Amino acid sequence: MTNDVLSGITDLENLKKVAIDLNTKNHLYQSEIKILNEQIQCLRDKLFGKKTEKISRDDGQLSLFDIPEPECPLLEDPEETKITSHTRKKRGRKPLPANLPRIEVIHELSEEERQCGCGCLKIYSGQEVSEQLDFIPAKVQVIQNIRYKYACKNCEGVEDDGPTVSIARMPEQMIPKSMATPGLLAHVLTAKFADALPFYRQEKQFSRIGVDLPRSTMCNWAMKVAQACEILMGFMQAMILQGAVINIDETTVQVLKVPKRSKCYMWVFKGGTPDKPIILFQYHPTRSGDVALQFLDGYQGIVQTDGYSGYNFLDTMIGIIHVACWVHARRKFTDVIKALGRKKGTPPSGNAGTALKYISKLYKIEKQAKEKGFSPEKIYKERQEKAVPLLNEFKKWLDVKVEQAPPKSLLGKAIGYTLNQWHRLIRYTEDGRIYPDNNVVENAIRPFVIGRKNWLFSFTPEGASASACIYSLIETAKANGLEPYWYLKYLFENLPEAMTADEFKALMPQNIDKNLLAGPAA
Repeated sequence: MTNDVLSGITDLENLKKVAIDLNTKNHLYQSEIKILNEQIQCLRDKLFGKKTEKISRDDGQLSLFDIPEPECPLLEDPEETKITSHTRKKRGRKPLPANLPRIEVIHELSEEERQCGCGCLKIYSGQEVSEQLDFIPAKVQVIQNIRYKYACKNCEGVEDDGPTVSIARMPEQMIPKSMATPGLLAHVLTAKFADALPFYRQEKQFSRIGVDLPRSTMCNWAMKVAQACEILMGFMQAMILQGAVINIDETTVQVLKVPKRSKCYMWVFKGGTPDKPIILFQYHPTRSGDVALQFLDGYQGIVQTDGYSGYNFLDTMIGIIHVACWVHARRKFTDVIKALGRKKGTPPSGNAGTALKYISKLYKIEKQAKEKGFSPEKIYKERQEKAVPLLNEFKKWLDVKVEQAPPKSLLGKAIGYTLNQWHRLIRYTEDGRIYPDNNVVENAIRPFVIGRKNWLFSFTPEGASASACIYSLIETAKANGLEPYWYLKYLFENLPEAMTADEFKALMPQNIDKNLLAGPAA
């Protein structure tokens, strides 16, 4: 308001109203400025800050800044414990793996060096052995398949058909009439899908050792291998649907030959059993919940996801228990701490610090249960005795704070998200087989995200689907303790000869005996 307007106001009551109105607007502007500054700081942190969600602190605990209301008692700090004396590991270099071949190099003294000062010749009294790790550059070789022919001499004079000729049978090949052996295919695919090395870089590597292997050829091989392995994907999906728990997540993937402005997604489904996990990737041109709905058709069990609204239909499906992810809730409170610009070394404080401490208490219960090797039944009892009361306290605290925090602020959004997901967040306490978070599938999708930063995009939807197939085989192999290269080599050697469903199932990563692989099992 300008001075001219103020000068025209002579009534004291009107002046008071103007002052109150200005003060109200000022508070509103200050609140909006604070929210905008939080958003700017959050965006800066996502672009330039550390990606880890770990928060360093001096005392090992999240400190509490504000005191909760009487009906929301403050969590007690953990009791101090004395650490008894312990055994410290011997320092030094780790011994080299025993399974590596050893080449002995003898270092001998000359006759002159063995001569003692007293005039006698020194005799052998022992040896000292030290080891160095050597590297032999990769080499390629050509496999010549020589097929002997045999002809019947008795039929040589027959004019119509000529002599009867027999020739040795070639084993079935992964890619018929291709020059690629199972070993070469396994190497090329492991390099790209396990080590994130794009085909164009592999092309340069092959060129350096004198082999002309275009990236287009390698891409074509990957497509044909995926087509041959597609039958295994059906078996993997069927086995996931037979399990008690399914974890689902999705991430973007750029596909060039699709309509402009359309985002494509790589979906990941994790299931099976704890000792035989299965990780299945699927490419879809959409993030619609219909993808998960179609995958879960007829499923009865537990499904764990993040808070994406596309999964909301799971709450209404009969026979499905929908569980949310505590890591996603914690992440939003961590964003608040980062946006506050907390100095390094200082413990997080304020309402976000309080929420993080509640969540850390929940994870401490899980850590202790894991360290003690509890069974799912025992984990369930521990959660009922310790986690459920803690969750009830946390819920009361959230109900109070949601009325105080501006809804558009980072804290307000974090509290709102947690309360909206609450009915799903607490369901992990109902079954000891469920984890509090969806990290198992997020960890499974991480290798794809790392690879995406290197090869950037898939050219066609068919290529993206082929990538999904190969990622499924490699990540499932890794989850079952198999080294990807040796598993793929074994698979490509035996898959062409498989005929029955049992033979195909025996080649799935979770069913492979590690002793069957030629190389290291893990």
